[in-house]
Amino acid sequence: MHRQPGWKTAELLPIRRFLVASPWPAAERLDSLKKPTLLLWDIDGTLIASGNAGMHALRTGLRTGFGIEGSLDDIDFAGRTDRWIVRRIFEKFNVPDTGENFNRCIDGYLAALPSALANPHARVLPGVRELLTAATRRGNLAQGLLTGNLRRGAQAKLSHHGLWDFFPFGAFADDGEFRNELSPHALRRACDHAKLAFAPDRVWVIGDTPHDIECGRVIGARTLAVATGGYTLEQLAAHNPDALLPDLADHAAFWMVINGSPEVS
Repeated sequence: MHRQPGWKTAELLPIRRFLVASPWPAAERLDSLKKPTLLLWDIDGTLIASGNAGMHALRTGLRTGFGIEGSLDDIDFAGRTDRWIVRRIFEKFNVPDTGENFNRCIDGYLAALPSALANPHARVLPGVRELLTAATRRGNLAQGLLTGNLRRGAQAKLSHHGLWDFFPFGAFADDGEFRNELSPHALRRACDHAKLAFAPDRVWVIGDTPHDIECGRVIGARTLAVATGGYTLEQLAAHNPDALLPDLADHAAFWMVINGSPEVS
């Protein structure tokens, strides 16, 4: 894996390696603390685990809207957008790909989502709530969403856990079918919200799939991959993110990646 100057590798277990130092050369770390910073967060597998709530709600929408009960196991959901997923399902089950059918499917999914989220396995992932709270205390930091969820689905999932209000802007599946189409929207909205331009080296896309890494590169952002979703550290490392962590529980490691310092402010 390509490593920026300054990275150090910590061996926790033989098959679990992660980067814990900043990619910033030491001389640039103090300056980096002063620059406006943007964090763009994925949702599923990064901020929360839904206990398969999304899948249960989608199956309900397909069953009530189209009578579809077949297996979806051959469709790769991880890191995809809701629009892409619905299109693949329609192709598989020969459902006409029309706006009306898309809305029927999504309406059924969103109607079932709140009750599906009320399951004992839905949770905020370790360290996330504290990190989001700490980020709000930084005057030079903005954070938004970069997610394959439709905006209404993202709001339902994050509101269930009390996280929605952390994110005043974002990019969603409403903006495009493919993940790489979303990051320019997220960056533009971030700049509009903050009323300034973020330097590419101060934009971080944080997610748990290779698609998050790829869409970060579209806008020249740095990428932080976390192995809290369906991909292992080794699988994520093969896609050369700028930083890689097993999870977000170690706040000092997170801020070391972002700023070259474990300090939050």
